Amino acid sequence: MKILIVLTSHAQLGNTGQKTGFWLEELAAPYYRFIDAGAQVSLASPAGGQPPLDPKSSEKDAQTEATQRFESDDVAIRALSNTLPLSQININAYDAVFYPGGHGPLWDLANDLHSVHLIEQTLQAHKPVALVCHAPGVLGQVKDAAGTSIVAGKSVTGFSNSEEESVGLTDTVPFLVEDMLKEKGGNYSKAEDWHVHVQQDGLLITGQNPASSAATADALLKALK
Repeated sequence: MKILIVLTSHAQLGNTGQKTGFWLEELAAPYYRFIDAGAQVSLASPAGGQPPLDPKSSEKDAQTEATQRFESDDVAIRALSNTLPLSQININAYDAVFYPGGHGPLWDLANDLHSVHLIEQTLQAHKPVALVCHAPGVLGQVKDAAGTSIVAGKSVTGFSNSEEESVGLTDTVPFLVEDMLKEKGGNYSKAEDWHVHVQQDGLLITGQNPASSAATADALLKALK
């Protein structure tokens, strides 16, 4: 079982002067769900190499058992510093794809044609794709074989408008994940802010927020059985 995790390469939080990137919990929890299940895990990003970490995700109040395990894991840290360039990925080498969130993907992966084609090819090959928190925002340009939005008519979730408002970034992000999924015809649902919520519609799996990262990974593993 080989799983590809796709991370952002975008480090700037709009025009705020602050840093962003991927959210550590949303990488760490799925990473160990996959590793502990016996999967071979590879990491990729648009630029390759070391992807930027949202500094807030490594602060004390954002730490979890999984993030602490990741930060003390030399093998994981080495893999993170050497992500594969997304342009070099061949989906035939993998059984599934997972996208962690963080705000970064809204700027780069949402508009990255390599990412768009990777998701399209994965689903067309009858392999599952899972995305958590802000990562469902990368589905905006993804289409099915008939040219229809991949989320149209599907049960989906992602970082909610109210969660974005609570972190004060509604006017900073290039678009709101909830709004985009609804505009593309998705049947969007959510739990209370910061509670676990995962939606699966066929091979497309989405999680609402950081708290949903492990459950989203579990759903992906189940889809592979």
